Amino acid sequence: MKVLVTGVGRFLGAHLAARLAADPRVTKVIGVDTRPPAGDLARLLRGRVTVVTDDLRGVVASVTESGVEAVAHCGLLVGSGIRGGRAAQKEYNIIGTMQLLAAVHAAPAVRKLVVRSSTAAYGASFRDPAVFTEQTPPTEMPRGGFAKDVIEIEGYVRGFRRRRPDVATTVLRLAPIIGPDADTILTRYFALPVVPTVLGRDPRLQFLHADDVQEILVRSVVEDHQGTFNVAGAGVLTLSQAVRRAGRLSMPVAEPGMSAFATLARSLGLGEFSMDQLDLFVHGRVVDTSRLIAEFGYTPRTTPEAFADMIAGRRLRERGLVRPGAVAGAEQALLGGIRAARQAVGAAVTRGGADV
Repeated sequence: MKVLVTGVGRFLGAHLAARLAADPRVTKVIGVDTRPPAGDLARLLRGRVTVVTDDLRGVVASVTESGVEAVAHCGLLVGSGIRGGRAAQKEYNIIGTMQLLAAVHAAPAVRKLVVRSSTAAYGASFRDPAVFTEQTPPTEMPRGGFAKDVIEIEGYVRGFRRRRPDVATTVLRLAPIIGPDADTILTRYFALPVVPTVLGRDPRLQFLHADDVQEILVRSVVEDHQGTFNVAGAGVLTLSQAVRRAGRLSMPVAEPGMSAFATLARSLGLGEFSMDQLDLFVHGRVVDTSRLIAEFGYTPRTTPEAFADMIAGRRLRERGLVRPGAVAGAEQALLGGIRAARQAVGAAVTRGGADV
């Protein structure tokens, strides 16, 4: 089998391409992205994966001219703070996926399509059910750009399935990925010495171990598992439990104060929290994975096990990832957010009294 993997300039796509290159069932792996892999990712792929760095036209040519039989689409921009802003993210995610699906549709050799999606497609609100299944629609439209993108992408994939029923199409809705080697804004969040949480909220969270997502992705490519699947570790951790297990202290703030924290995180170089992530810290999200386990015959590590492995691997209890003085800066920023929230409430009350 000859396989094409998108997004090899990033953690998920690069590691999937390397795993497939080591699989005896795969004869060749072509990795494509608009930016070249760097650092450890470049060393991981060197000599094992043919990397094509090009724009969307080059990606399309790689599909149509290379005779690939399977395509794994991992090339989505997840977070915010992307160069070019929301417009660039949407062009990369939506237009890039449309171009890729058009290329796959025109390539008769392709018999397998795997699309990375996200549980963010369910949104996060106080109206959510206790557990989402694959058939549960979001209770309201998500606020974050990435969640809106994956909803739109899944719509295009459903159209592709109707046009090419001969292609086994797998959509994987991934929970937030963590692990000892995964460097994401979520892992950096739990590495903070003082972790801001929303006052009065203790959301239920699910995580997915990076090794488990790679195993599921490989099986999706080399085996036939058609359909849409939730991919997460069974069980839940409340946010307060996760903070305690990471050996950190929580700092409850009013919900508007989280905006101040997001600004601070960006200034410290920790990354930029999207609306999807901030809503997750308020409402949480839990999905059912029984369909995945029955279809794949594989059970990912539980959420508590995945979180424990992340802590052990990154030694969060022994070291912090924020420079000295960041705690004081975090306190000042969060207190500023609280003061701003109080002023906004006071102004609203004053306006209401004037209207009366």
